[in-house]
Amino acid sequence: MSPGRRRRLVRSALLLVLVLAAGALWLRDRAGPAPSAGPGRPPAAARPTAAAADPAAAAADAERLEERSWRLAVTTHPPGAQLSIRAAGGADRRARTPFKGTLRGGELELTVAKAGYERLVQRVTLDRHRALDLWLDPPGLLHHKLAELRSGSNPKQVAFSPDGRELWVSLLGGHGVEVFDTRTMRKRKAIRLGQHGAVEVLFTGDGRTVYATQMETASVWEIDRASFRVRRQLATKGNWSKVMALSPDERTLYVANWVSSDISEIDLRKGRVRRLLKTVRTPRGLWPTADGRRLYVAGFEDGELQRIDLATGKARTLLRTGGAMRHLVGDPEGRRLYADDMGTNQAFVVDLASERVRKLAATDNVPNTIDLTPDGRVLYVSNRGRNGSSYYLPGPEWGSVLAIDTASGEVLDAMVGGNQTTGLDVSADGRLLAFSDFLDNRIHVFAVPPYRELAAGGGGRAAAHRAELAKR
Repeated sequence: MSPGRRRRLVRSALLLVLVLAAGALWLRDRAGPAPSAGPGRPPAAARPTAAAADPAAAAADAERLEERSWRLAVTTHPPGAQLSIRAAGGADRRARTPFKGTLRGGELELTVAKAGYERLVQRVTLDRHRALDLWLDPPGLLHHKLAELRSGSNPKQVAFSPDGRELWVSLLGGHGVEVFDTRTMRKRKAIRLGQHGAVEVLFTGDGRTVYATQMETASVWEIDRASFRVRRQLATKGNWSKVMALSPDERTLYVANWVSSDISEIDLRKGRVRRLLKTVRTPRGLWPTADGRRLYVAGFEDGELQRIDLATGKARTLLRTGGAMRHLVGDPEGRRLYADDMGTNQAFVVDLASERVRKLAATDNVPNTIDLTPDGRVLYVSNRGRNGSSYYLPGPEWGSVLAIDTASGEVLDAMVGGNQTTGLDVSADGRLLAFSDFLDNRIHVFAVPPYRELAAGGGGRAAAHRAELAKR
């Protein structure tokens, strides 16, 4: 055989191998599972498919789905509820919870009912083995409970990541913070911050960086969110550092120092304190204006609301209640500032243009953390309940969370919590509400209804919950 012919045969054989390999890869991709949804990618169910456009194809897909059977487990809180399972075009199956069984795949409608609770209807696509954990709500509640999470010691604050995928919890009695996945409601990570706990956590706007304050070391820990690794520890040069706020350009971090009664102004690029701003006694809540010119401070010792001119450092007290001003939050349009007072059981609103302050609403006993829905129409307030003989001992009342209409000051709905309901946050998309029970080491997660449902809900459990606050 000539050399030229041998070369042609070798080239042909190589080409055949490449063609066969490409065909094998194509067949593997065709038979393999669909790609999972990633960041910025809608879930498979939300993407348009040929079956969605073709009713016959959709019917064929449903028929294929029903060819398999899958295990379904349903747990309810409380247990012993009546469960009705209805398949598309099929008969109902009835059981009591907890339930475990094997069912044909497809679309299911689950109805859960128990005397003394709201009826719950859930729609489920049974295309894999499923285990559902369902919470039944008391009569009249407009919010729906989704989960209850066990945390480390003394969860002081809860904060959703900007994308809503994680819930970060600061553990005052622990050694740092814990991170929960909001889709699975399971703990992802515990981040140790030396030998002490954390008071508050704060995200940058892009969600890549998290700051956590620590009272005992008078410092702020900077954490990389993606890796959960500590980048650096920033000294505040104050004493007993608690609440933080970022400047609008996120180049400056303000930290309230409880014992030294001052604010640390930290240059984040250089990682050091630029100056200390003297404040009213025991500063706690902070809120910088969108133009970066003013910083509002909640003074806990005497129930004071103070404004500091950041150019000159000069301060003015706008309100003194004699109570204990705790937390501040501004509306998304930068027109109003909201504050709560633990000593007087009140929520206040400040018109930022005129700096006039008025009472918005009465709260339950010992209000703590406040937050707004993204549209600024609902103010949530966590309430610790009347104190016991010590801050670290349960008091005679359960805690609570109120949903207050910022236009009228009316309470739209109310949830009863546990021992010392403290931390609270609303997700950036306004769909989730989380709050903590400080002495129970527990986090509650609720679905937030649209404002129109709250406004039309007749007050939800605003009146009914009051009879449940006193412990029996």
